[in-house]
Amino acid sequence: MNETNRDGIAHGSSTEKRPAEARRIQANSGSQLRKPLCSLLPASMPSPSLRLAVVGAGAAGLAAARELRREGHAPVVFERAAAVGGTWLYASPAPAAAADPLGAAATHSSLYASLRTNLPREVMGFLDFPFTAARGSVVDARRFPGHQEVLRYLEDFTQRFDLYGLVRFQTEVVGVRREAGGRWAVTSRKLGEKGEQDEELYDAVVVCNGHYSEPRVASIPGDLYFPTLTGADAWPGKQMHSHNYRVPEPFLDQVVIVIGASASAVDISRDIASVAKEVHIADRSAPTSTCEQQPEYDNMWLHSMIDHAQGDGTVVFQDGSSIKADVIMHCTGYLYDFPFLGDDSTITVDDNCVDPLYKHVFPIEVAPDLSFIGVPWKVIPFPLVELQSKWVAGILSGRIKLPSKDEMMEDVKAIYSRLETRGWPKRYTHNFSGGYQFEYDDWLAEQCGHPPIEEWRKLMYAANAKNKAARPERYRDEWDDDGLVALANEDFKKYF
Repeated sequence: MNETNRDGIAHGSSTEKRPAEARRIQANSGSQLRKPLCSLLPASMPSPSLRLAVVGAGAAGLAAARELRREGHAPVVFERAAAVGGTWLYASPAPAAAADPLGAAATHSSLYASLRTNLPREVMGFLDFPFTAARGSVVDARRFPGHQEVLRYLEDFTQRFDLYGLVRFQTEVVGVRREAGGRWAVTSRKLGEKGEQDEELYDAVVVCNGHYSEPRVASIPGDLYFPTLTGADAWPGKQMHSHNYRVPEPFLDQVVIVIGASASAVDISRDIASVAKEVHIADRSAPTSTCEQQPEYDNMWLHSMIDHAQGDGTVVFQDGSSIKADVIMHCTGYLYDFPFLGDDSTITVDDNCVDPLYKHVFPIEVAPDLSFIGVPWKVIPFPLVELQSKWVAGILSGRIKLPSKDEMMEDVKAIYSRLETRGWPKRYTHNFSGGYQFEYDDWLAEQCGHPPIEEWRKLMYAANAKNKAARPERYRDEWDDDGLVALANEDFKKYF
């Protein structure tokens, strides 16, 4: 998987020199920081090369680092883990603490061992770095590969574009503060070191920390909803979030309730059904009377949502049926979480809506000096974050102009108006289902002077959705769009 020389890579030393501005400080200490260089230039002139902080080295952070450097900027990437990959970096779950019985805060990665992609690899890849089985490092050549193959792809991307030298591994961003002069003070700490933190100055901050590490947990009436209740009146079974699920063996011969109907709920319920006595899926979108045995399974049922739970271990569904369960698995999604940001970020997170973000990227009051890559969901993530990154990089260099604050706010209000018209809750603000993602992608591409998303990619995405609905158990291994695969592979030849 190669690209021509238009990538603009600087093939220098991967060893990063610490800037003179960096210094060791104690947490909460103050500092006098200089004004941003860009403020000294006339507004009509492009910005000079900027020093930029990128939070996270998953797919979004890697795409951002590449595009920012292509634009002539100097990005520094902060990554808590010891490797690139973000959510694709598999990790065994840490033991849950007593104060966190669901294990919600115990583990960073959300991968389970059996996870395979639910999108074909041709669709998934970055626009100019195809995710094909022809790469030299390929191990899993399946069209819908396991998570290990996605990680290898991201590692290949990092190596190909010489990004490793930009990343500070095992380094957590603990604070981002806007200074009076307009620059940003980023406070970080090296994991494993106590008492000391680094504070450094950056011209802008690009947030790429993902949204699959802070679990959302269902609230259920009755003795089930503690989550801190203890004693004889508490529901006696075990609760956990899919965030901490890895393998099915611990659920051997148990009765398990899975709350949710998303991709992870579908995968995990089937994974657990291979060893469990019974699996009961609670789906809030199912009609109240739903109580159906699932096709091809003699131990799995679909129900409406849980009505309440009782202290004797009984869980009652809205359809009136009840069971005594050993485990309740919350496959209920995740929350946006930016613990390192303060009020000066000018954004709030309310009902899982990051507000206000122009085009789901820029907080209006501090744009373009703070941006978010990868917020939308129900998308093909890699091409989307690539285009967002190109847009942000071009805006920071002055090639691309943002509208006025008033115009950006009107655009945000229009999004909320569309939500209201559809009857969608606020938490669906960043939900791009219904075909909107390609309209959005193509708008970004136009802003950047980049070609629109390939037609074959759009058609393949639609074909996969149709195939998944028709063959929910087999869509990863049986499909009818080989003609589109041939078109994709022909298109990919220009990158080899």
